[in-house]
Amino acid sequence: MNFLKWLYPGMKFKRWLVLFAAGVMLVSLGMAVVFNYKFIDNIEEAIFMTVYRMTGSYDYTITSLFGAFMVLLGVVIILIAVRYTVRSVISVLLPDRDQRLVDVIYEKRRLGKGPAVAVVGGGHGLSVLLRGIKEATSNVTAVVTVADDGGSSGRLREELGIIPPGDLRNCLCALAYTEPLMEKLFQHRFGGNSALSGHNFGNLFIAAMAEVTGDMETALLESSKVLAVKGKVLPASKEHVRLDAIMEDGTVVEGESNIPEVHKKIHRVKLFPEKVEAVQSSMDALREAEIIILGPGSLYTSVIPNLLVDGIADVVCRSKAIKIYICNVMTQPGETDGYTASMHVKAILDHAGRHAVDFVLVNSTPCPPDLEKKYAEAGAYPVKVDEAELNKMGVGIIKADLITQTDAIHHDPQKLCDSVMRIVYGLRR
Repeated sequence: MNFLKWLYPGMKFKRWLVLFAAGVMLVSLGMAVVFNYKFIDNIEEAIFMTVYRMTGSYDYTITSLFGAFMVLLGVVIILIAVRYTVRSVISVLLPDRDQRLVDVIYEKRRLGKGPAVAVVGGGHGLSVLLRGIKEATSNVTAVVTVADDGGSSGRLREELGIIPPGDLRNCLCALAYTEPLMEKLFQHRFGGNSALSGHNFGNLFIAAMAEVTGDMETALLESSKVLAVKGKVLPASKEHVRLDAIMEDGTVVEGESNIPEVHKKIHRVKLFPEKVEAVQSSMDALREAEIIILGPGSLYTSVIPNLLVDGIADVVCRSKAIKIYICNVMTQPGETDGYTASMHVKAILDHAGRHAVDFVLVNSTPCPPDLEKKYAEAGAYPVKVDEAELNKMGVGIIKADLITQTDAIHHDPQKLCDSVMRIVYGLRR
């Protein structure tokens, strides 16, 4: 009975169905004429008589040509009917005509065959990588830190008792396949002096969704549908945690946002409480991944906190996936002052285990002198790639042009994606 709904008024389907049927009948009749097969006697007799009057004889060659013309005309009618039937349906399902249907289908099929990638981190660096990776595969899962305690995320965390949504929101927007206005809305930050001042709309949306669904993981899944996200965004844990740092001088700094402010050398970071249960979906994504990417992003406050959640470091170390650490281009004041590439890698291995990194991806392009000088004034310098030390660790070194050609020294999403995919497909070969 559901088929009859296609015949309801206003469906804009019946006319093309009738045209399609007419095309099929015309093709059938033309084939009958070509092969002199009695299909509908009266019609065929009329065709033969028409040919006789025009030529003065029963010329079966001309009759066959006439039949072939009928077949061709019928095929054209069928194609027109199919085209407009599909357009009638797609105009409802895909009202945005900016991208053709064939392009959408091709892209979804191609990206669906891409490698399974798990990206571990947080902050701005992770979202930059995801913007590039989504152009190579839709089988991507972002495992995001939940230790953020600053800004809008920190306020919602304290007031509502939820995990901070800021980094999760950034990753959703980075993987989104939706209208620019929707992404702009999710990233909108309220101004003024009201209670909403400083809050981000996307953070409020995710917080509201978490209350409605009763679970942050479900809230992220439903939010992903709103933004048409390619892949998944998952928290490393759903528990309320705090990130603490033990400094070289033995002092302890509590809170992720406070760690860079003391400007002391970090010895180690830890979670409070120390035993924090991981999200099962995040663990499964890491186990099933062909590629595990750590970073880019703040070493101690974005990347490593994920590896401190119970079981995650163990899963990463045991995985047979290709494990790549994307090293930061610049040092971070108050966190990685004076750090070389090997010191970044060593910090990860010290916290996660010696098998957590197979390759380190580093930038090989010199930074523009004027920008380098500007960063130096803020205490940030290019990360030196000390190959000898990295070789001692048994970590593969891959150099590539990774930075943007803009007024800031940042990773370029497409360059990151291309470099990662070259590593993956190169190793596959």
